[in-house]
This record gives sequence, C-alpha cells and structure tokens, in this order.
Amino acid sequence: MSMWTNIKRVSRYGLIGFVRNGFVSLAAVFVMTITLFFMANLMISNAAMQATLEELKQKVDVTVYFRTNATEEQVMAVKQQLEALPEVAEVRYVSREEALAAFRERHKNDQSILQSLDELGENPLGASLEIRAKETSQYESIAGFLEVREEGTPRAAIDKVNFFQNKAAIDRLSDIIASTQKNGIAKALVLAICSLLIAFNTIRLAIYTAREEIGVMNLVGAGRWYVRGPFLIAGALYGLISALVVLLFLYPILMFYPVLVGLDQTAELLFGSFDSFGYYVANFPVFFVVITLTGLALGILSSLLSIRRYLRM
Repeated sequence: MSMWTNIKRVSRYGLIGFVRNGFVSLAAVFVMTITLFFMANLMISNAAMQATLEELKQKVDVTVYFRTNATEEQVMAVKQQLEALPEVAEVRYVSREEALAAFRERHKNDQSILQSLDELGENPLGASLEIRAKETSQYESIAGFLEVREEGTPRAAIDKVNFFQNKAAIDRLSDIIASTQKNGIAKALVLAICSLLIAFNTIRLAIYTAREEIGVMNLVGAGRWYVRGPFLIAGALYGLISALVVLLFLYPILMFYPVLVGLDQTAELLFGSFDSFGYYVANFPVFFVVITLTGLALGILSSLLSIRRYLRM
C-alpha cells in the first residue's frame, strides 16, 4: 500500500471523526476562533499603538522660550550656539511678532482671549527657537545643554525649555503601551489554554467514541500512526477552520465595523491616522501565516496531548 494511499485514508478518517463529533467539534472551533480573533486584534492594536508612538516621536522637538525682555542679539547668540552642536539639524527663529500672530490665529474664534490680549496693550509673548535634532534620541542632550545656564551668557535670557514636559508624556505613553501589550499577551495565553483544554476534551471524546474501531485496528495489526493519524487530522482541522474563519471575517469587520476589534472613534483619536483595514490588507501574508500556524499548533498540540494521555499503544 503506497504512502499516498495511507495519507488519504488517514485524512478521510480524520474528517469523518470531525463530522461525527459535530457539536463538540463546533465548540472547539468556536473557542479557537475567539482565541485567534483576539490574537489578530492584538497584532492590529500593537501596530496602531507603535505607529502612534512613532508619530509622536517625530513631532517631538525642543522649543526654547525667551523672556520678553530678551534682546534679539541674545536670541541669535543662543541660535548660533545651538547650530554649532553636532546633534542639531535645524534651528528656526520665531520672533515675538510671529509668535503673537500665530497665537491670534489659533484663538481667532475665542473673542474673550483676543479682547484680553488687546487690553494688555503690549505683546506678552517672547521670541522662541524651534530645534530639530538629527536623531530623536539626541533631543535630551540638546535640552540638557540649554538647561545649564550661566549668568552673563545669552542662555541666561531663556525662560523655559519645553522638551522635558514632552518627554514625560512620551515616556508615559510608552509605559502604557508596554503594559497594554503585556496584558494582551496574558489574555491571549489564557484563551489559548482554554482552547487547548476544549480541543483536548474533544479529541478525548473522539477516542472514547471510536474505542471499538481502535480495538479492531489493533487486532488486525494497524500501525501506530495509522490509528493516531485521524485524531491529529481532526485537531489540525479545528485550528485550520478557526484560522480561516478569522482571516475571512476580519476583512469586512475592519472595513465596516472596526469597533469590533477595539478600533472605534475614541481609539481613532488616540491612534491618529492609523488605517487598520489598510494595515491588514498590506500585511495579509503575515496575518495568514501567524494565524494559520497558531491555529494548527493549538489543534495539533491538543491532539498530541489527548493521544499521549488516552491512547496508549
């Protein structure tokens, strides 16, 4: 008997066993589908959070605000000092007049603020320097350079440097993302264990149901894997069908109902311009491999555990 013939028979018996235990098999597929769906959700959410973090990092700069009595010569002296640093890519000078015009433009719809500004009779804003570093990691050293102020130097005219407030917010966001990822992984592991247990019991029930057939196979001298193979095929079917269901339904869900994977309008405000549907389509091969292999691994592992425990031969 050829190997191909054996493979076809084992596969057919595995499919028969899967269908025979219809409701229990459906329960195993359902739980595995939830597990794999959560894993896909975790992949998309992690990508969204990382994209948001990178976007925020790209927007980070060091803005130096000068006192209102700082002279233009003092501001330009600090600008020259900064441009001499190897970490600095660009320094943009914003005059007091430009700062006031930008402030008025931002609050053009708030008449109370504009009236208060007019009542002052003078420009309350100082000049500033907007600094762009060559690398994101270099901002801290630039901010440190500005924080060291000496009397009698142009840097003594500096009012404040905004980098450390921005850095605290980004570090906090990084901690939140790391914590969220850990929680997501923990939940995925719990669901995976539940899937293993249900599939394990399903295969155990299949072994019990087919005990007489297994006894006949043993009497006629059937090989170990000829007897065990159908149960491995059934386990693999649990994982494969679950993976296909997740991959198939993620497409319309992400296109029309992103709220079902946790990407609702509130999340959109946090994640900015992240396109979950576009990310899924662009990375579909990765999703296909990860989700399918995970489903197969869960199904086959549960079958192996059941066979090892309840099919001693």
